[in-house]
Amino acid sequence: MKRLTGTNAEIAELLYQEQLDLAKQNADTEAAVRQILAAVKEGGDQALRDYSTAFDKIAVQRLEVEEELIDAAFAEIDQDVLGALERAKENIVTYHQQQAETGFEDRPEQGVLRGQLVRPIERVGVYVPGGTAAYPSSVLMNVLPAKIAGVKEIIMITPPQKHFAPAILVAARLSGVDKIYQVGGAQGIAALAYGTETIPRVDKITGPGNIYVATAKKQVYGLVGIDMIAGPSEIGIIADCSANPNYLAADLLSQAEHDVRARVILVTVSESLADAVEEEIERQLQNLPRQDIARQAVENNGRIIIAQDTAGMFDLMNQVAPEHLEIAMDDAYTYLEQINNAGSVFLGHYTSEPIGDYYAGTNHVLPTTATSRFSSALGVHDFVKRIQYTQYSKEALRAAKKDITKLAYAEGLQAHAKAIEVRNDKG
Repeated sequence: MKRLTGTNAEIAELLYQEQLDLAKQNADTEAAVRQILAAVKEGGDQALRDYSTAFDKIAVQRLEVEEELIDAAFAEIDQDVLGALERAKENIVTYHQQQAETGFEDRPEQGVLRGQLVRPIERVGVYVPGGTAAYPSSVLMNVLPAKIAGVKEIIMITPPQKHFAPAILVAARLSGVDKIYQVGGAQGIAALAYGTETIPRVDKITGPGNIYVATAKKQVYGLVGIDMIAGPSEIGIIADCSANPNYLAADLLSQAEHDVRARVILVTVSESLADAVEEEIERQLQNLPRQDIARQAVENNGRIIIAQDTAGMFDLMNQVAPEHLEIAMDDAYTYLEQINNAGSVFLGHYTSEPIGDYYAGTNHVLPTTATSRFSSALGVHDFVKRIQYTQYSKEALRAAKKDITKLAYAEGLQAHAKAIEVRNDKG
């Protein structure tokens, strides 16, 4: 891991530029995705089948995954995995139920009524990676908040497989997915955004994917809503002398194994702890099945910063605004108020980041690339919309007439003013 020196501002700027470089989508990817989107918009189901043959090397006849396959997945799944999914579902539900919003209504003065309705999005599409990147936890994390929000129809797409990972199909049924279609990549995003003969057009798309999926979501945004444009996975750890280097190395590697572009950052006040963590990382890498991926991530995107004091550690990490943030300190909870920017925070020596990935109930779909400065974890709020309403009586409008028309004329919008005056001129 590379060690950085300098002021907090200098280091934060360097880290931010590194984030942008890793998240950058090249022009070739943008052009290829644009072509795929256009082909699916024009060719519908047949274009999806053609891309499945070309990219996935699978000839797909029926796009919808049949109920019999899902039933078979329940028969095939390891029962311990099924139990873990069920318990994770319970935790996710109980956490996200507390995010449910209600509308409001007030009457600030005689004859004036104001309020807000909260309504679920009608139809949502969830993208779920397939193949070696089969994440049933992501199914639960994307679908359950939508169900709690009251979304009427949830469509899931996942790349075609000769044999689907049972946990993916089981998680889909457990969480309440309405239909599953076997289509992946940018072409799958196109199907959700435009609709085809078989796949209905959705109102919002969520879920993780590779750079082609992320680029496609970016290009269809505006036609449909999206959750976020996710960059490489990130973990930041704030640690003092009370931290265990064995734990810290394991936690850093838990994110490094995701992707060669994953970023792992340790901020500490202790040189000796930094040295021990580096030694532990090397030792643990030797036995890691995804060693090649994790080693590249650590060597290319791993950073260690030695801060002058505790306040400096938190100041720097707030500027970095990481996706995942661990506070590996005694009495970690007492430092929570010092966190302004992070996707999800893990407190204390025993709250490893994978607890949030799989089990605690907090969502693991999180803002990356410093976007936690202005955005949040996926939640129930992402699957609702808010509708304002207003009612003025005749008397209330008469009382407000002067102020409204003055503002309208000041903006040069005479018709706005006339719309108010016409209701007052003749009583």
